[in-house]
Amino acid sequence: MLTTHFKATTRSLWKNKTYSFLNIFGLAIGMACAGLIFLWVEDEMTFDNFHEKQDRLYITKVNSDMDNGVSTHTSTPGVMGPALKAELPGIANTCRYTEEGASLLFTVGDKPLYATGRYAEASLFDMFTLPFVQGNPKTAFTQLYSLVITEKTARKFFGTEKNALGKTVRVNREQDYVVTGVLKDLPANSTLRFEWIAPFEIYYRKSPWAQRWDNSCLTTFVELKPGVTAASVDKLLYNYIKQKVPGANTHPFLFNMHNWRLYGEFRNGKPTGGGRITYVRLFATIAWIILFIACINFMNLATARSEKRAREVGVRKVLGVGKSGLVLQFMSEALAMAFISAVAAVLIMALFLPAFNTLVQKELVLGLRQPLHIAALLGIALVSGIVAGSYPSFYLSSFNPVAVLKGLQAKTGSAAFIRKGLVIIQFTMSIMLIIGTIIIYQQIQHVKHRNLGFNKDNLIQMNLQGDMLKNFPLIKQDLLNTGVVTNVSVADHETIYGGNNTTGLDWPGKSPGSQILVSQRVVSPEYVNVAGMQLVDGRDFKPTDVVEMTPDFEPKDSTIKYFNILVTESMAKLLGEGSAIGKTMLMPGDKPNQNFNLRVIGVVKDYVYGNMYGKPDPVVFFCLPQFTTLMYVRIKQHSDTEAALDKIAGVMKKDNPDYPFEYGFVDGQFNDMFMSEMLISKLSRVFAVLAILISCLGLFGLAAYTAERRTKEIGVRKVLGASTFNITRLLSRGFLRLVIVSAVIAFPLTWWIMNSWLQQYSYRISIQWWVFIMAGVLAMIIALGTISFQSVKAALANPIKSLRSE
Repeated sequence: MLTTHFKATTRSLWKNKTYSFLNIFGLAIGMACAGLIFLWVEDEMTFDNFHEKQDRLYITKVNSDMDNGVSTHTSTPGVMGPALKAELPGIANTCRYTEEGASLLFTVGDKPLYATGRYAEASLFDMFTLPFVQGNPKTAFTQLYSLVITEKTARKFFGTEKNALGKTVRVNREQDYVVTGVLKDLPANSTLRFEWIAPFEIYYRKSPWAQRWDNSCLTTFVELKPGVTAASVDKLLYNYIKQKVPGANTHPFLFNMHNWRLYGEFRNGKPTGGGRITYVRLFATIAWIILFIACINFMNLATARSEKRAREVGVRKVLGVGKSGLVLQFMSEALAMAFISAVAAVLIMALFLPAFNTLVQKELVLGLRQPLHIAALLGIALVSGIVAGSYPSFYLSSFNPVAVLKGLQAKTGSAAFIRKGLVIIQFTMSIMLIIGTIIIYQQIQHVKHRNLGFNKDNLIQMNLQGDMLKNFPLIKQDLLNTGVVTNVSVADHETIYGGNNTTGLDWPGKSPGSQILVSQRVVSPEYVNVAGMQLVDGRDFKPTDVVEMTPDFEPKDSTIKYFNILVTESMAKLLGEGSAIGKTMLMPGDKPNQNFNLRVIGVVKDYVYGNMYGKPDPVVFFCLPQFTTLMYVRIKQHSDTEAALDKIAGVMKKDNPDYPFEYGFVDGQFNDMFMSEMLISKLSRVFAVLAILISCLGLFGLAAYTAERRTKEIGVRKVLGASTFNITRLLSRGFLRLVIVSAVIAFPLTWWIMNSWLQQYSYRISIQWWVFIMAGVLAMIIALGTISFQSVKAALANPIKSLRSE
């Protein structure tokens, strides 16, 4: 029985090879697209799953009550970790971990190399699954200047040498470190990313601000004891910092590792249930949509050719084959094509996986040896075959054998109606993807071309290494002498990102108990000019505004009464009505009863940093170059970038010879902030093209079938004088009507979906009507081009051949 069905299926597929190819190719594209997306989804959903204690690992987040709502962040006091472990029941372990990766210069022999890593406590190796391939995690940090590196870093430092233990490297030309451990390279889908880990004590000794309860500057990881719930610990944590710092407005809580990657979005102190999971759900939905569009093609082409197979059904029924047997045969054909498509899909995926990895910036692999991947592939093929073949199977098997063998036309009214409905569904989804792609692109461009309040173009950022700060006046002059640089400055934080902030500033007229978050920036006098910011009131910093400080953070000049500062417009408004110039503020110092008087000398136009979609917090600029960590270099507009970089590199090699030239462009940092949005934009474009392509494959087949079915009618019309244009219009008109109906359905649906998507952005576009018209016209042009090929071919055919039998 199975052999008979197999032979019948094979004969049928070969006999109708053109339509079989269209079905297989369409299904293969749909499966390949779905398969690539599901690989990406799997990677996202399994982030950090390699950690054995994942269920019990948490990051400590903090809600800070502000006048404009609750702010959620991960910065915690540097003394908090050990206190939690000692004082709160239920906590098995804690680990302090520096917030930002440090890029340090490592000298291996005579070879200088930069590598980025973190300072962390040794408990990191016990809490997280970080296998040592060399060394012992229990003794890795027994000496202060120890270093644990990854396998990749070991190859970077020592080449092909297998044993890195005990080797010495010099850090920043200052201190020798001993390699005491080599970690297995971290999986690509890991939240923790570093090239090296050094003992936290090194950072702690150099950071007096980290030794206080009233300064949040570190990440604190927490491991709970088995059976302890985060909710029970959160009750104890709620006022924990407030007990240490009376009047503090912060409330810590635990956030489980399972949610770090996908559910990191908070609004007004509460998790929204959103974050990267939104993109995962979106792409998974689109994958199923494209797969469904491919299945629709199968249904359409199978039912469209029903008349061609009607006599076959009639003969088989007369010979005693029951309806169930026919259903089994047609389902066998559908499943056979689905599984052939699955094989073709694997080949397509293998071909395009490198390009897809580049697009999504991952290192995905097909993993065909993994049982889960094989099961998923077979499952997709099975579901596709059943969905695609179900309706055609029951429809074809329902033909009346007597009517068919008498030559009466099989009833195709319901099939034609369903076929039209499926075409409408196909093109509705395709048009929705086209419109969505355009709107997403517009939103990204809208934000990227927003007036930032500073000039991100032609601006280079460098870490202050070696004697760069000490020799800054010399380096600045040498850079200006190159003729390609307009100005140079130093600062303590990236212009485009967030930085230090405080709620401790006070000024006349401020409401008692008011909590306003103010960002602090430490800069040199040239900073406003170099950053391209706009001064709207008062004056800029001068060299005379620089205040030299002692190691105890006291002005060296005891006669100084005020720190001259710049503020942004939003800060100026908080100081009250009228000009802010000359107004004063009070800033608490690090020591008891230590306060600094601040005086506003200039107001800078608000600039966008941190959240590119929102309104920035007010900013205060201090002229304290000795505490800066970054150098900014403004290249002249229209300069040859490569030539300019060569000249800058020459200066840095001369004035800071011990440190290789390393730099980054601020506009590159800006683009990095839109990686998720750019990924959506690129993938949506790809999906829209694929959806249209698959839809057009089905349309191509239907047009070919229609032209074949109306061959004699076309011949008669040509004999009677119909032109090629008239016949093409006749054959195309019905299909174009379906596309118009699809557009009418797609327009309101897409508007509702995209309007909802835009609501998550405070800075967003308005949806324009012309986008819908353009998408509809584009879909009609593509459909018309697909149909016209078959229509024109039919119209140009010799009518004598089609009418010869008459």
